[in-house]
Amino acid sequence: MRLGLMLALFSAATFGTSGIFARSLLDAGWTAGSAVAVRVGLGAVLLAVPALIALRGRWSALRRSLGLMGLFGVLAISAAQVGYFNAVQHLPIGVALLLEYSGILLVVLWMWAVHGQRPARLTVAGAVTALAGLVLVLDLTGGARLDPIGVMWGLIAAVGLAGYFVLSARVDPELPSIVLASGGMAVGAVLLFGLGAAGLLPMRFSSAPVTLAGLQMSWLVPILGLAVVAAAVAYATGIGAARLLGASLSSFVGLTEVLFAVLFAWLFLDELPTVLQLVGGVLIVGGIVFVRLGMDRTVDRSAERKADLPPVEAAA
Repeated sequence: MRLGLMLALFSAATFGTSGIFARSLLDAGWTAGSAVAVRVGLGAVLLAVPALIALRGRWSALRRSLGLMGLFGVLAISAAQVGYFNAVQHLPIGVALLLEYSGILLVVLWMWAVHGQRPARLTVAGAVTALAGLVLVLDLTGGARLDPIGVMWGLIAAVGLAGYFVLSARVDPELPSIVLASGGMAVGAVLLFGLGAAGLLPMRFSSAPVTLAGLQMSWLVPILGLAVVAAAVAYATGIGAARLLGASLSSFVGLTEVLFAVLFAWLFLDELPTVLQLVGGVLIVGGIVFVRLGMDRTVDRSAERKADLPPVEAAA
């Protein structure tokens, strides 16, 4: 459990760096589609050799997982990232991010509706507490007009985020996490570049210098940051965490990405967090604790019920 939590937090931290890298590219003339496509494409290439090494003797697991890997590339990679970046074009960034992270509620509903894992009261309390903290961390202000197109893209991102956690937890246990990450990003890159070639996804690239953390540098620096840190490392560790913690808990720990994003914006962009954001961070951590306690009680009750059943029924 400790390893899973460490991986989940590390994944959230690396995902949280994507904003500072992406902003420098977008300000230099890149489109969201081009930044995402290059990010996941290079990430897939970087993980290809380690993935092949990890696959030795496990080719049957790869064959069994091809369908899930393709779905992971479409939902968890393409839909989540393209949905979010397009939502930002129509909505305030805080509203767009809140819409995307509403996907954690979809995870709980999915596990309840499909797998019969009814959330405990503490889990529900954790969900409400964490989302309340997220609202404070995002420092949302009233009066913003919600563009229906932006809301639609934000909800698409939410579905993609929920798919990320659910699919990561369902992958064949014999398939290494790094293989799912590399394969999923490869599928996502092919899909995104294909949509760009067909004119369905705007793509514009630029070799002009970028400004990152107040310094002017080559565009290769944020590209490598997005590909290595915010893609290859982030997805590999995140999938590993979901397999160790399960979809529900890993999705709530993933909320800490917002805290890390605020921290990095403060350190590199001089965007200081407010008191409300700090209070929100405490609420998010408290919500994760509630979810964890709720899941423990649910597991304990399930174990007790199985222990009370005759051997044949318990085995079923």
